[in-house]
Amino acid sequence: MALSILGSLDRAIGDLDRVRAWTRVFGMVNSAPGFNCNRSVINGLLRLILESTARAGRALESAVGLAELPFNIPVEIEGEVELFP
Repeated sequence: MALSILGSLDRAIGDLDRVRAWTRVFGMVNSAPGFNCNRSVINGLLRLILESTARAGRALESAVGLAELPFNIPVEIEGEVELFP
């Protein structure tokens, strides 16, 4: 998932070096009853993204577990980045 996000972002902005900071990440995790590690799933994804773009700092993050996501996908992510001009 993280690599897909980075690939999409790279295509959209032309170069990942333009990313100044990740400002917000919101993740929805398709969870079975009793699973309570949704935040860990999103933390792992965010850690990989921050390491891959070599940016310091920590984005605001939120994670929720849902009983079902569209098309039975495991995780849905929304993210916001600040770009260098």
